[in-house]
Amino acid sequence: MKLFFLCFLILNFSIISWAQQIRGLVLDKETNAPIDYASVFFDGTFVGTTTDEKGGFELDVSKYGSRPLTVSAVGYYSLTILELSLEENIQVELTPKVFELEEVVVSTKSLVRKKRACMRIFRNEFIGLTSNARKCYILNEEDISFNYDHDQDTLRAYASKPILIRNLSLGYDITYHLDRFEYDRRTQTTLYTGSIIFNRDLAEDEESMQRYERRRAYAFTGSSKHFFRALWNNSLESEGFILTNYRTEQNLQYEDIVSENIQGRKFLIYNQDIKIDYYSDFSYISFREFQVNFEQDGYFEPLPIIWTGKMSEQRIADFLPFEYLSPR
Repeated sequence: MKLFFLCFLILNFSIISWAQQIRGLVLDKETNAPIDYASVFFDGTFVGTTTDEKGGFELDVSKYGSRPLTVSAVGYYSLTILELSLEENIQVELTPKVFELEEVVVSTKSLVRKKRACMRIFRNEFIGLTSNARKCYILNEEDISFNYDHDQDTLRAYASKPILIRNLSLGYDITYHLDRFEYDRRTQTTLYTGSIIFNRDLAEDEESMQRYERRRAYAFTGSSKHFFRALWNNSLESEGFILTNYRTEQNLQYEDIVSENIQGRKFLIYNQDIKIDYYSDFSYISFREFQVNFEQDGYFEPLPIIWTGKMSEQRIADFLPFEYLSPR
């Protein structure tokens, strides 16, 4: 009897550990009406779900329970949930994109030639200019509009629906929920924010898998995801990364920039700019905040960091899911 009871406890504990479900409800912040078909997902992964006709959702978070959860819906600003609760249902209230949708209506009156020029800039800055970008396509460009004549110095893009992307270079179908896109024509600098969910791996057989894998490995090598995985494993030198203080050129070691708490979470902590040398490709990190949480699979908090240099050149066409496993 004791043995049976012990086995029952072990089995029950295993089931609880294996499947950690969260439940919630997504509502319109102004009307309190439920939002159906809203996307609930972990940014940059394949893990996600959609709300039902009553705005409800259920999601297994056992793999990414320590990460922020993103909630997006057509016509609303995305919302990030920083702390998840397994005990209580989560209620999410999304704010409508009232002003942006008005801009979309106005912009449809613009000339076709102007839209083509704006779309070319948007593709270059959003999809990118690397070799992967040549085979990366936006499937619903008709849902993207621009401010055209309003504010000549800054090009703004608005997406009335999530942007559907087919990356035939890396082999993924992707959905991107765009919250903000601004391109400054004078400085030629771009700011865009949003969240990405991977929908499908296009590798259907061994031949296509090998073809995609070569390109994925190349995109991964020297990327920010590669850097943070090497930093987590304290293998920067063996992976080819050399870190220095940008001003003093003093070499930086793992112990100089990484802090770990008692829960095993790791943080990049440094009060000056960092220069990253990866086989003479140079990238630079500036900090908006004192510390940056990062994880074993290469995830890091994006907002506390400003990237410049080589790593900042990668765009959506070069983005890999956090589930990606390097062949190294």
